[in-house]
Amino acid sequence: MDGNPLSLNPGWSIGGPPQNVDENNLLGNLAGLLGQPDGISGSHNKYETDTSPTRGDLYQKGNDYKLQLDQFETLFNLQPHAATANYDMSVLAQERKITFERSINENPYFFYGPFTGMAVSQAAHTFIYRFMSNKSAENPEGVLNQDVLKSFFGITGESGNFTYNAGQERIPENWYKRAIGDEYSILFLETDTLYLYVPLPRFPNLTNKPSASQYPNTLTVGGNTGKTNTFTPLDFSNLTGGVFNLESLSQGNNLACFVYQAASLTAPDVLKGIYSDITKPLAMLNNATNNALAGLSCPQLASIDAEQFGQYPGYQLQL
Repeated sequence: MDGNPLSLNPGWSIGGPPQNVDENNLLGNLAGLLGQPDGISGSHNKYETDTSPTRGDLYQKGNDYKLQLDQFETLFNLQPHAATANYDMSVLAQERKITFERSINENPYFFYGPFTGMAVSQAAHTFIYRFMSNKSAENPEGVLNQDVLKSFFGITGESGNFTYNAGQERIPENWYKRAIGDEYSILFLETDTLYLYVPLPRFPNLTNKPSASQYPNTLTVGGNTGKTNTFTPLDFSNLTGGVFNLESLSQGNNLACFVYQAASLTAPDVLKGIYSDITKPLAMLNNATNNALAGLSCPQLASIDAEQFGQYPGYQLQL
């Protein structure tokens, strides 16, 4: 959805628009690419979203990729004692609540979609601990202390006097990744998303469960309706023709089934702004989605009533 997947060199770029978009297009642009695609930094709302831990909402900040020091400091200060700091899932659950309420309170165009909100938005939070924490035999899930957190985000200085060094984000010395065989999968992300929703006891591998961190807005589709503090959720049963409801989403693998099927079903509206003929890129997306959900025995979601998104001005900004 961001760039040209049919191009050989390159399909998309890290920063701005890729160069020579059409010269190496596998189909000689027969797919009908409209104009020049964005790079990753222009992907907001295509697969990124509002309520980022460290990046601002696009409508408020005018960009979705620059680190906002005040937001980083909010996260950092959730573990103020350097000797014991660990930005684990219990801490990220607190941060998830803060960021969601920040967007409701400050962004009149806040939109939280089925995929961008319920899947990608959670990943922006869970990836911090799951990917950045330093793993060891003693702490296989990892410990994410203050120095490691700052290094990954390119931050120097102390709280209250931080400096963001753009382009100097890095893996710190003496850092160890996840163990082989313990890869972070889509179903692992689903487990973490449900943890952010409520620390369910059926997930014994999760440690440091907060006693009162349940945050029901994690499993929500909705947004502000043009003014701050107007967040209006949609009814899942109406949105999905009765295939899913809020209760069923927290059962089995239904959450993954819903968000990835919803991504395919709502993709045509986004792709129409990129391609005059969406057949090929949509087929590529559907193939990737089917592979991701293979073996899950998903309830089949035939359609999404996307007309219900029309009440959210922020949804229109992603098209």
